[in-house]
Amino acid sequence: MAASIGDGAARIALAILALAVLPSLALTPARAQTNFPAKPVHLLVPFPPGGAVDIVARSLADELGKRWPMNIIIDNRPGAGGTIAADAAAKAAPDGYTLIVVASGHAIVPFLYPKLPYDVFADFTPITLLGNSPNLALVRADSPIKTLPDLIAAARARPGQLSYGHAGNGTSPHLAAELLKVTAKIDITAVPYKGGAPALNDLLGGHIPLSFNNVPESIAMIRSGALRPLAVTTAKRTPILPDVPTFDESGIKGYDTGVWWALLAPAGLPAELKAKIYRDAADAMKSPAVKERFQTLGAVPVGSTPEELAMLIRADYEKWGPIIKAAGVQAE
Repeated sequence: MAASIGDGAARIALAILALAVLPSLALTPARAQTNFPAKPVHLLVPFPPGGAVDIVARSLADELGKRWPMNIIIDNRPGAGGTIAADAAAKAAPDGYTLIVVASGHAIVPFLYPKLPYDVFADFTPITLLGNSPNLALVRADSPIKTLPDLIAAARARPGQLSYGHAGNGTSPHLAAELLKVTAKIDITAVPYKGGAPALNDLLGGHIPLSFNNVPESIAMIRSGALRPLAVTTAKRTPILPDVPTFDESGIKGYDTGVWWALLAPAGLPAELKAKIYRDAADAMKSPAVKERFQTLGAVPVGSTPEELAMLIRADYEKWGPIIKAAGVQAE
């Protein structure tokens, strides 16, 4: 009889304990969401300081710093077309403390690196599309090439001898140039760099005669008069350079491509944490400060949903795969 009473008391005690624990468990997601970030967040950037991706990442970090109680640490890890930083992000803990800003080349690196150490779809959590922008074909201000037709004529006169710089194999400037080669039927030689800024430095130094770059990383040099834009790659002109024609207007009919930048996290990010980071990042893209900064750079802030970003990555993967294979583009 004593044993029976003891067992009953034990069961009652366990039941009371369980009831006490349940409310705290129910609050765990809210606490995780409210307390994040409780330490500095590392924002990986796959390209060097000064380039378009770096500018976008720092703009985002500045705004998130106004919303989060902890610092956002910019971590530039350039090289291998952005795959070094992406691999680090893919292998990081899915706790929100490691994020990465990628460019549109993220969607097509599987075609360039057959032994890629990560999966562009399975190993990442899409957060939001941050913004987009045209690319430009650029020459030095003193170049004899004044227009895109001049460039095409020079390339046809000297097949394979005219070189161009770009931010790395598989990046949007690289693909923009390869698309020009295919559509205009010209032969120009690619010179890859570890980012757009180093390519521009060599263009200014006279080491290469031509470069394809994003608007944000080149607009200051255009405004200073050091560089001349030949054409923008999108179907419409950019408001920041209204006098610069499009490729289509310059005779390359139907030509239309650009660059986008997005925020990703490692796969497995908890849903409530994903929702919080998305809300804060999308809100940051809608802030007056970011809108003004992007407009001065010739870029458009977006702040899409995670689902819209996932569809964009898949669409670019399917769009560019056949073009890359046809052009024989390979990783450097």
